[in-house]
Amino acid sequence: MELKTQTGEAITVSDTVFGAEYNEPLIHQIVTAYMAAGRSGTKAQKSKAMVSGGGRKPWKQKGTGRARAGSIRSPLWRGGGKTFAAVNRDFSQKVNKKMYRGAIRSIVAELTRKGHLVLADSFAVTEAKTQSLIAKLNADVGTNDILLVLDTVDKNLFLSARNLHKVGVCDVEALNPVALLRHEKVLMTREAVKKLEAWLS
Repeated sequence: MELKTQTGEAITVSDTVFGAEYNEPLIHQIVTAYMAAGRSGTKAQKSKAMVSGGGRKPWKQKGTGRARAGSIRSPLWRGGGKTFAAVNRDFSQKVNKKMYRGAIRSIVAELTRKGHLVLADSFAVTEAKTQSLIAKLNADVGTNDILLVLDTVDKNLFLSARNLHKVGVCDVEALNPVALLRHEKVLMTREAVKKLEAWLS
């Protein structure tokens, strides 16, 4: 299939990537797993096995008049381990590479069908200024809510966009389903399209 750039030039792209069927259950599963992988546990306590000390019996079993004790790190003692200690929960979910690539293909194809994918020969700014980037986006794309997918991220572009919460900049290797769905439009350069096809085909 063929897609047109901003200048009207036609680019031949892979039907496998840009013409894939929309698989909503797969996309939902992959997005959920991606967001879950970013979560981290917020509670942790030390059990008897984790606290320091307590390698020997404090006193002999009989004859001292004191209660039996096998370790100074018993949960009953001050400084001892916690009974049923809370541990950090692992929220990660197993995702196969084939499923992940399939979800990316489905999202890219749907963006293409809805007209939210913009192709460009190149995209760069001459100076690291946020206002310059905003002016360029308004002139070239008509929106400030956009994800810029490049073959390599330019330093000036990265510095210009880092203060804009609705503008994302990444290369093909860092592309993820959440970023693709978060923005109103996605702009890809010609070289980024080639890398994307090589990755997803």
